[in-house]
Amino acid sequence: MTSPSSAGESVFDPSRSYKVLVCDLIGLKLGEDGKPDPSEARAYIESRGGVFHFGAIGDAGPLQPGVLHFFYQPDLSTAAELLAAAGEGQYDAVIAAATFLPAETVFPLGGVRIGAGTGNMGSLSWGGGGGEGGAAPLMNTPGINSRATAQMAMKAILKVLPDLPVETLHTLTSGGDFDTGRQLRDYPTEKLEGKTIAIIGYGNIGRELAKLARAFGMRVVVHARAHHRKWIESEGFVYGDSVASAASGAHVLSVHVGLGSLDAATGRYANAGLIDETVLSMLAPGAVLVNYDRGELVDVDALANALASGQVRHAAIDADLFKNAATGELTGPMVPYLRLVEHHPDRLELLPHAAADTDHPSRVAGAKQAIDQIYDAIRTQTVTNLKGTLPEGYRSAGSKIPDGIGAVTVQHLLDLCHSGSEAAQLESLLSELADRWRAIASASDDKRRAVIEANGEDLISGINHLSRFIETMGLRAPYRS
Repeated sequence: MTSPSSAGESVFDPSRSYKVLVCDLIGLKLGEDGKPDPSEARAYIESRGGVFHFGAIGDAGPLQPGVLHFFYQPDLSTAAELLAAAGEGQYDAVIAAATFLPAETVFPLGGVRIGAGTGNMGSLSWGGGGGEGGAAPLMNTPGINSRATAQMAMKAILKVLPDLPVETLHTLTSGGDFDTGRQLRDYPTEKLEGKTIAIIGYGNIGRELAKLARAFGMRVVVHARAHHRKWIESEGFVYGDSVASAASGAHVLSVHVGLGSLDAATGRYANAGLIDETVLSMLAPGAVLVNYDRGELVDVDALANALASGQVRHAAIDADLFKNAATGELTGPMVPYLRLVEHHPDRLELLPHAAADTDHPSRVAGAKQAIDQIYDAIRTQTVTNLKGTLPEGYRSAGSKIPDGIGAVTVQHLLDLCHSGSEAAQLESLLSELADRWRAIASASDDKRRAVIEANGEDLISGINHLSRFIETMGLRAPYRS
């Protein structure tokens, strides 16, 4: 196997072929054959000079040298299947989404996870799911599905808040069994505006959900590490200095922090059980819990007690569930929640980690970015969106996320300066607004009303244009140097 040498020095060998395993779907819309269609990602691979293969290496015949060959096997699932396919270094690199890669799988030139979390990327080629160690780089595609996940979390909230029983009223109305004047008073509800949502985590998903909740008029409290406080408050959200304080009095709690580091001695993740009895007890009675992150983040016994007491009226959980086709055995972090269904069938909504993984445009965009990152890692030993430590012989190209998601960086501002019309527009808007406000603020008391009448309409119009420009250019965000 070819290995990188010094950072920035290409060791790409045009006399050999490079093999990349794709072990998850890279297109979710159904094609004419009724199966998920990977054609968009396939076309992208081919546009870059690569070759797309359906099936394994053994089915491909002789491989063209000097080319990246992508082997599409989205049905690989069990540890045994993955070890048989990739336990002896048959592939140089891998692209995955939800499939769990056992530690014994070997990918000497790297791996990319479509999405943010890399807990499923267990190969020791890069030191496991945290990417801490190993000779190969571990990468992800953060932000790709952040908006899709946040929107699905908001959908879970809107299913129960406001708490108008829509299905009941539909049944009565469609059956002609309702009188608006006499019966509507029996269904009082409260709008979402003014309710408090506690969001745990200020990553891409947590921040996108905070923006959505604010659009509905909710009071948004965010808990994250202390260095985020400045930016949380700068965006108009309330900072909670602990999980419990953020949850205090909240009508909705949504968690987006990831599992954290794995303790090798205990086999337990740092954030497992983060949402415990203490946190749940701080919520407003009858609150809604949303966990569209990792199933392990919630103490299921504490949740069972909170559902039984009415402290939590509804819980929406999205977590992996795997079923052994031969034995029917269920595994995965969703399993502990299944025992709650018998006692609280109408107060749970359980999804099989579908919220982030069912949006076709996000999956295709993530696949294309993963393809680019694999190309860079193999051809130039350049790593984008590194997770964990940078292996010897590679250089980091920093991060890449979709526009408008995540932090504003030095590069964003450099790009804006070089953008021509956008740079000029921002300068013009800021200058005009400063001039108009200066005229108002500096006017004497007896003349200020007249100055406002002369400038007020253009001032507010300019403020609206500036606000829209800031949103469009992705400048309303934390800053990262």
